[in-house]
Amino acid sequence: MLGKTAGGLAWMFRYLERSENLARLVETGQRIALTRPDRAESEWASVLKTAGVTASYKAHHDDVTGEQVVDWILRGKDNHSSILNCIEGARMNARLVRTALTREVWEAVNECWMTLCSELSRKVIPRDLPRTLGVIKQRSAFVRGALHGTMLRNDIYDFARLGTFLERADATARLLDVKYYVLLPSAAGVGSTLDNAQWEMILRSVSAEGAFRMVHGRNRKPADIAKFLTLDSRMPRSLAFCYSKIGDNLGYLESDYGIRMPSHDMAEAMCQDLNHATIETIFENGLHQFLQNFLKRNGELAVQIELDYRFSQ
Repeated sequence: MLGKTAGGLAWMFRYLERSENLARLVETGQRIALTRPDRAESEWASVLKTAGVTASYKAHHDDVTGEQVVDWILRGKDNHSSILNCIEGARMNARLVRTALTREVWEAVNECWMTLCSELSRKVIPRDLPRTLGVIKQRSAFVRGALHGTMLRNDIYDFARLGTFLERADATARLLDVKYYVLLPSAAGVGSTLDNAQWEMILRSVSAEGAFRMVHGRNRKPADIAKFLTLDSRMPRSLAFCYSKIGDNLGYLESDYGIRMPSHDMAEAMCQDLNHATIETIFENGLHQFLQNFLKRNGELAVQIELDYRFSQ
């Protein structure tokens, strides 16, 4: 496969996954801000930090308010990572690789773009925000469903999935890192009612509340939640699950092409580290340090995959 096509597929699905993750992040920010109205500004600042757009936001705004942050993340023209710009990027890459996609996948992407361009053509008022965020998540799910239901399981599918899980792993790690490093007021808050409420919000943000209850019941301990979102390979948005899929898809590419690339070794090392890690050790050494190291290695792997397969964007 041409590197231009491989890159277009991976980035198409990275952008789609990013748009959904940003919608989940805004939804979480709104819920947490409602539980802490006296600290709403710091909550929205943490949302900007998680999204990685603090610098660009401050370049265009003097203060941090919920209304401005939401608009910046949803549709800020000068925010390259806004949901609207992500959808534009996904469609642009879909057009680039149109011949590699089934008709159903292309139509799902195009309908996603048209729907969200309409939804985000003007500022979303607070009353309409939950519905708009729901539409964003729904449209992303439609594209993913079309991919699963109609695409041949070949290298095209593998590059699409690599883009999805590299982006998803990054989003889950960032969300967890900001929760424990920024949102928690002080170490004295660990295990408090406020702390537990925030962890529940994090579960909701990754649609994991029901799944967590199946495994752990209604006893929501921070360590159990952190373990569920990092090391439980059954949870579709956990770090371990994402890397099991990254490892699988790179393995399929190795089998198809008959070549083992440096990125395969990097991904295998990540999988092994996650498989052998325990939440007790992670907490003992520091959750923040663990997540920062994970984010660094995840970013390095994404770059190495692009080098190995000569992506062009």
